[in-house]
Amino acid sequence: MTSDKKSDLAACRSLIKHGSHSFFMASLVLPKNIAIPSRALYAFCRIADDLIDADNAGEAAVNELSARLDAIYAGKPKDHPEDRALTEVVHEFSIPRAMPDALIEGLAWDTSGRHYDTLSELYDYAARVAGCVGAMMTLIMRTTDQRAVARALDMGVAMQLTNIARDIGEDATMGRLYLPRRWFLQAGIDAEQWLANPVQNEHITAMCKRLLSYADVLYKRSDAGVPLLPLNCRAGIRAARVIYSDIGRQIASQGYETVNQRAIVSRPRKCLLLGKSLVTIPLSRSEKRTDALEWPPLIETQYLLEDIDSVPSIPRAEWLVSLFHTLDERDKTAARENEA
Repeated sequence: MTSDKKSDLAACRSLIKHGSHSFFMASLVLPKNIAIPSRALYAFCRIADDLIDADNAGEAAVNELSARLDAIYAGKPKDHPEDRALTEVVHEFSIPRAMPDALIEGLAWDTSGRHYDTLSELYDYAARVAGCVGAMMTLIMRTTDQRAVARALDMGVAMQLTNIARDIGEDATMGRLYLPRRWFLQAGIDAEQWLANPVQNEHITAMCKRLLSYADVLYKRSDAGVPLLPLNCRAGIRAARVIYSDIGRQIASQGYETVNQRAIVSRPRKCLLLGKSLVTIPLSRSEKRTDALEWPPLIETQYLLEDIDSVPSIPRAEWLVSLFHTLDERDKTAARENEA
């Protein structure tokens, strides 16, 4: 492996280590052939999110991300380490283009100031910015069972609802409101007036609690899909689930106050949860979980399952071997073209 290839993977690892502590810790107990492509995927998602959140990013950032994704799927990534790494991931694991496209669409909604009046509309958003990542992770684990992917979508949506509950105040400072506006109407509050002067009150507290209750339902639904994953992947996914859902526990412990403070799960607590995930790996499907597997996907995530049948379920090659071989071949091709 050349130094450039090593540096690309190292850059993705560093980006996730410093930008997504919860996922990075969970990835430590995933097998290397899953952890490495997973970090490449999350690195691109992290960069995309940062681009959108940059000052005055707007439509230009969305267009840039779309162009980068075009290049990735054409096999000619732009000169970014996360783009080069993701190129190998989407081709090796046959990731349908609709999935990363969903991510870009959701981020575009952020730049357009889209409103979410109902919980269903919020699920539409969460499906795009987080649910699709859960679906892509499932494909990286070589699992194409639609039931498993549906439960992964549930987990992604649950994680995004947790994010929204945690960041109510932070989002408000950026002029963003993700809590369903119909909830404000029901509480007799003008959403725009509250956004202009965000304060914690009993109504916001109740909305935060309500949102986390929906997240909890989806986390429990997602548990049913874990036994369908490869055995050596279950601890890592279980860890991601329990560490992230623990943010909700922390929010509850501070009285659902998230306008003026941010809920943080401490590193020692994350380590404890990580250890518990290793000893509570679901080895088989319980009757309760088997029933949950048959639940239909959320209406808002169903479209992301449409291309799953086209994804090969049999590994074409060990991912690392394929990665290095493909990158070597690309280097040789580029050298020949330069000589010509």
